Amino acid sequence: MSTDTTASVSTHILDTSIGRPAEGVAITLAARAGSGAAWVALGGSATDADGRCKDLPALPVGTTHVRLDFETEAYFLSKQNQQAEAQQDAPANRDSGPAGAFFPEVAITFAVLPGEHYHVPLLLNPFGYSVYRGS
Repeated sequence: MSTDTTASVSTHILDTSIGRPAEGVAITLAARAGSGAAWVALGGSATDADGRCKDLPALPVGTTHVRLDFETEAYFLSKQNQQAEAQQDAPANRDSGPAGAFFPEVAITFAVLPGEHYHVPLLLNPFGYSVYRGS
């Protein structure tokens, strides 16, 4: 929850290749106070059955930039057979990396202001992704 001196962050992931939430994706949260400051890892969590990550760590006072790191490779490897069935007309993982995931991780960096809540959804598929500031 945000306060007058801090911002707060939440996220969720929708796997657009199957039209369902992405469950079990590990997410790490880092923050920094200014463009030149070092990133400080604050911890993380994983998405629930609804694709939501409701228990990300609180941001420290003075945070101006936040980075969410989504570990997508393990998710795609665990879902590979299910996705192949769900998207029969889509190309096989012929263009994937050596471990079978074209995007093994997704890192999203954004600026924050104290007192604001930032909901940053990730729309994910095996060969692309999109993010936006939600509500």
